[in-house]
Amino acid sequence: MSSYPIASEIQEFRSRHPDVTAVDVLLPDLCGVYRGKRVPVDELGKVWTDGVAFPGCTFAVDITGETIEATGMSIARGVPDQLCRPVSGTLVPVPWAARPLGQVLLSMRGADGGPFPHAPRSLVERLVGELASRGLTPVIAVELEFYLVDPGRAPDAPPRPPISPKSGLPQDRTQVYGLAELEDFEAVLDDITAACRIQGIPAGTAIAEYGPGQYEITLSHIPDALRAADDAVLFKRVVRGVAQRHGLDATFMAKPYSDQASSGTHVHMSLLDKAGRNVFAADDPEGSETLRWAIGGLAATMPDAMALAAPGANSWRRFQTGSYAPTVVAWGVNNRTAPLRIPAGPPDSRRVEYRIAGADANPYLVVAALLAGLLHGLDNRIDPGPPTEGNAYDAAAPRLPRTWDAALDLFDGSAPLRRWLGDAFVDTYRTTKLAELAKFAQAVTPLEYAWYLRTA
Repeated sequence: MSSYPIASEIQEFRSRHPDVTAVDVLLPDLCGVYRGKRVPVDELGKVWTDGVAFPGCTFAVDITGETIEATGMSIARGVPDQLCRPVSGTLVPVPWAARPLGQVLLSMRGADGGPFPHAPRSLVERLVGELASRGLTPVIAVELEFYLVDPGRAPDAPPRPPISPKSGLPQDRTQVYGLAELEDFEAVLDDITAACRIQGIPAGTAIAEYGPGQYEITLSHIPDALRAADDAVLFKRVVRGVAQRHGLDATFMAKPYSDQASSGTHVHMSLLDKAGRNVFAADDPEGSETLRWAIGGLAATMPDAMALAAPGANSWRRFQTGSYAPTVVAWGVNNRTAPLRIPAGPPDSRRVEYRIAGADANPYLVVAALLAGLLHGLDNRIDPGPPTEGNAYDAAAPRLPRTWDAALDLFDGSAPLRRWLGDAFVDTYRTTKLAELAKFAQAVTPLEYAWYLRTA
């Protein structure tokens, strides 16, 4: 038995779950992929007292798991470890695991114990602190779309729609909000909701989306942007784990099917003052002057933030006219064709919906981009101009970048994002993603063999 002191959180967890013998300590990397260790439950006291060590270059790893040496984060520094601390309130059971198991989220800390400047979670932590120093609290809700897919496919083969447990047939319909589509996989969706409840993730409404096997689950509004981002990152683990227990795969890939709807991450935000009042509230459907400033800042930083919202090669297949993925900088009231949308509702519910990100984006980075745009708009009192009426795809508005490399160039040169996210993060992220882009560009695809092998 460990001689380390046992925190009350550990004591409560072990009393409620005495059959758990091990706990996964989880550190989401730059791409939102979990890195971690499995720790015997008897050693949790050491985790709480001493922390857990991971290399700082965990945040210079691309989507393939390769550390990008050009960032200078790895061998050039001697691959140093950084201390990670458990995030309070995230020690929970893993209900889909094959044997009793727990998990806890980690946060990498800097040399002074503060936020580690390269870690996506640290960006949200710092920006929430900046807003708190001004007496402001963002209220955040995240909507995540995903596909359930048939796991029975050859390596590198395209995904296939899942087989309905009720009909025994592939789900080939595209009935948005369809109840039959919900009923096809209600056992999976119910277990996702139940697992979220056990883990304290505020999962709410589930709907069938446009693609076969595509669903969206909304996480409830909470006045804690950092916890909302934590919940969104952990939610992806829930969905994948529960789907596997049901003999399915789940994917948050932005565009898994070329001829079906893409999957997005939408973030709703309102803003409270010290008295708990929503400073976006107004009788006018366009919201308060403060909401207009916020939208102005979000619009001004949106092209620069696309590198965070669309983090990989597949991400860019989302952005097609009429696809509900944005192609222009615009805002509107109750208008889903605009990337910045004020949903309809009573005055106290005024908020902005940030609709640019794919489901493959790291939720920490999407929320960080949102908060950075908010601060930029509030500080500079940016007027967004009139709202877009009708189809925003046809609006005479600035175009968003259409390619990955163009987006990374805008991100690199963004004064507002460098101010709020920090030069260290911007430089590391850009270098990592440029290396990932170059690696992708060098790969020879099956389509190239089909088009050119026998005809060129």
